[in-house]
Amino acid sequence: MQKIKGTALVWFRNDLRITDHYSLLNASKDYENVVAYFCFDVNQFKENQWGFKKTSSYRTQFLIESVLQVQKELEEKNITLIIEKQDPVIGITQYAESEKIDAIYFQKEWTEEELKVEHNLRIKLSHITFHSYYDQFLFHPEDIPMNLEQLPEVFTRFRKECEKNTIVRACYTSVKKFDLSNRLKKNFQCPTLEDMGYLEIQAHPNTAFPFKGGSDAAKNRISHYFWKSKKLSYYKNTRNGLLGIDYSSKLSAWLANGSISAREIYWEVQKYETEVQKNQSTYWLIFELIWRDYFKFISLKHKNKIFHLGGILDKSYSWENDLTVFKKWINGQTKEPFVNANMLELKKTGWMSNRGRQNAASYFAKELFMDWRIGAAYFESLLIDYDVHSNYGNWMYIAGVGNDPRNRKFNIRSQADRYDENGNFQQLWNQKSLFE
Repeated sequence: MQKIKGTALVWFRNDLRITDHYSLLNASKDYENVVAYFCFDVNQFKENQWGFKKTSSYRTQFLIESVLQVQKELEEKNITLIIEKQDPVIGITQYAESEKIDAIYFQKEWTEEELKVEHNLRIKLSHITFHSYYDQFLFHPEDIPMNLEQLPEVFTRFRKECEKNTIVRACYTSVKKFDLSNRLKKNFQCPTLEDMGYLEIQAHPNTAFPFKGGSDAAKNRISHYFWKSKKLSYYKNTRNGLLGIDYSSKLSAWLANGSISAREIYWEVQKYETEVQKNQSTYWLIFELIWRDYFKFISLKHKNKIFHLGGILDKSYSWENDLTVFKKWINGQTKEPFVNANMLELKKTGWMSNRGRQNAASYFAKELFMDWRIGAAYFESLLIDYDVHSNYGNWMYIAGVGNDPRNRKFNIRSQADRYDENGNFQQLWNQKSLFE
């Protein structure tokens, strides 16, 4: 097919990779010239109504590293990545004019803030063609054996139907290298952590997530966890761990900003099962990818209800919003040492285990009776692997307003005895830290 004479802009958001990237591939096939764009949206770094930044330094640093990596990879394809720190509607509009952009390609997002940006951009650039694609799923929305209205409200039904009837698509081919003339003359600098308003981060020696952002780091992690250590073969047995880097795959952070795709991980697991071993653990990593998909489909179905106090169930509980109680929770000053240890780990590293998240959230919502959305917003700020769908989906689930027919409440002491039997995790984080 002959390419269109003109220039396409690929708008990067939570898809910071060049492999298995549908928007980039289509733009490069359709147009003679391609330019890429990423914006550190200033609205995502402001202080929220509860007094803390919407995006903390941990996630910001990981994002900066990821953007630098994708910039390098695009340069190798002779595609310029425009990097800005401002409102993306203003930025894209300006470059659409200066670079005579004919079309914009991007990954679909459907939560409120992202839709607002897209809506305003479409109004500003009504003369430009927009191409958007669902590209953050394991099971493509067009392939699942149900429409959104029929989407089960219980995960197990969704999983079984998809496992039986849906095939995961192959990864998309890589974009071909453009001529050097495709590059813009201007070079774009990525903002530093200081530019974003934060002090330099010193990595905590006890962190369970000492990794950098970007697709190279994601692939190095897979190489270690799958092929070198073969820890994947034991994932189901260790995934509820608390200490060290290898109790879980730790792939969620790269998945969250799209440095690696769910499909890439899935097909790497398939390869591992063929060449090394297929067991419950290898399946369980795929199981977790399906959970991730499910929360995305739930938010696609229920839209902004995932941010409502009553959740997708419209359940009415009596919630508190005492900021003194909230501060004690975030500073690890509750009556539960296990909760405190997990909250201190989060505060000092930007990471918390899955087991820790469930217990900290349950304590917040079910024992302190605090408005669960405050806790969800704090996790959004701090967690390096924050994903809007999984974060708010899990918080609804724990708070009793989401995808769980039971009104669950964790027994914190029992959980601590089971998962931190010798108290090593609690001792590590509840002692006076090297970094106060």
